[in-house]
Amino acid sequence: MKLLFLHGAPAVGKLTVAKALLRIVPGRLMDNHAAIDLARTIFEFGAPGFWELVHNVRCSAIDAAAEHGVPLLVTTFCYAEPDDRPQFGRFEEIVQRRGAKLHPVFLHCSREEALRRVGNPDRVARRKMTSGEHLIRELDHYDLTAVPRPDCLKLDTEAVPAEVTAHYIASHFGLIPVST
Repeated sequence: MKLLFLHGAPAVGKLTVAKALLRIVPGRLMDNHAAIDLARTIFEFGAPGFWELVHNVRCSAIDAAAEHGVPLLVTTFCYAEPDDRPQFGRFEEIVQRRGAKLHPVFLHCSREEALRRVGNPDRVARRKMTSGEHLIRELDHYDLTAVPRPDCLKLDTEAVPAEVTAHYIASHFGLIPVST
């Protein structure tokens, strides 16, 4: 299995790039909000137990995908250094134990572009962050940076369409396109 770990700040285009990628290569998507949405059915956002459940669901999903031979799992994540380093370490441990490969990809754009994107209607429908003020607080409070790995691919999504970014990622990691 290959785990493609698309990460970056809110509104940089992680889910948009993931969907564009999966239109050209076969694979499965585990959007970071899938685990968050599940946890919201049990806990209030951020309540005690909320993030533990989110992290456990993500780890279980990655482990199950690797165990059952899912060839490509694309996941999205808002990685904050150093807060999320232990969580990322768990992902690395699962992938290594299962003989799989983890490919980190850091997506970024300017603060102005993220503020322009944060109110998009699709973000509202998916219960994602939609407030510019909230986004600024997150950007100022957390170090939303690339995972500390030398093989992390870093791509600017500001001026490049998601489809072009997806093709670049597929080529960079040797992902096999869907035959038409």
